[in-house]
Amino acid sequence: NREIENGYILVRNNRVEAVGPTADCPDSADRTIDLKGHVVIPGLINTHHHMFQSLTRALPAAQNGELFDWLSALFPVWQNITPAMQRAASRTAMAELMLSGCTTAADHAYLHVNGITLDDSFQAAAEMGIRFHGARGAMSLGQSKGGLPPDELVEQDESAILRDMLRVVEAHHDHRPDAMTRVALAPCSPFTVTTDLMREAATMARSLKVGLHTHTAENWKDLAFSQERYG
Repeated sequence: NREIENGYILVRNNRVEAVGPTADCPDSADRTIDLKGHVVIPGLINTHHHMFQSLTRALPAAQNGELFDWLSALFPVWQNITPAMQRAASRTAMAELMLSGCTTAADHAYLHVNGITLDDSFQAAAEMGIRFHGARGAMSLGQSKGGLPPDELVEQDESAILRDMLRVVEAHHDHRPDAMTRVALAPCSPFTVTTDLMREAATMARSLKVGLHTHTAENWKDLAFSQERYG
């Protein structure tokens, strides 16, 4: 937590190599940026986002709603989101984050309708230049099977979900230090996926050595759902 007044930061090959008082700064560099009057801090890290929701955060019917009521108001709207809208929403969210000092963001992307894939999010990240952890989310438990989301919004074939999880890991996950893109597997929640998908996604994440991400125990309704359905 040391504060350096009138300091310098030396960056080489995209890594911070040294920091210290300006008097100790090397006298040669390919590029110098003068940040007098500014404060420089490490990049902030956002560990959980839903970037597609940037499109619907001002919907009056969902304002100040309890979680399940809020989701139920938004599910019918989200059914109409397209890949182009997903990319635009991601770029918007990424720009807002970067302008606020965030340099790494994880997006739990569980909406896969109308041809949307996690590739759309990674395309937006490449365009914006943010370090991006894409969490391949999924909803497979529709209302007809006791879940919260409408059947039209879920992916019915869990085998296909798992195949696509493997595909996006192979396409986008970079295990190397300082990687700009990584993938996590992210079955959405106890009220939107089956226990089978939860288990299979966890098994795959371990075998591929990638992250595992979900929602759980978000509020009393979430807890009540799990207690009633799973005991």
